Amino acid sequence: MPPPTKILYVEDNSDTRDLVSLVLRQNDFEVVTVANPEEAIQLAQNERFSLYILDNWMEGMSGIELCTRLREFDSATPILFFSGAGYERYKQSAFDCGAQGYLVKP
Repeated sequence: MPPPTKILYVEDNSDTRDLVSLVLRQNDFEVVTVANPEEAIQLAQNERFSLYILDNWMEGMSGIELCTRLREFDSATPILFFSGAGYERYKQSAFDCGAQGYLVKP
């Protein structure tokens, strides 16, 4: 059996973070969750992930800024935004900084 896909999920809202990570774990994904974008950068520099899932609106650093920082040292790992920021300009900014997908939270 192959190792589970390891996901780094960056979300500052604890309820959303807990719910999404629960669903991912129930589907056999290994999930590392953090609320702080700076912590996410440190983890991404020291561990290997199969996917990054980012919120866009976080305190201290936006998901767009985090995506840009991740792309400075990791150009290969897919990045998916899961955010309440549903305007087209946010989506386009995410793709412009290197994301592969953008899901709007309900």
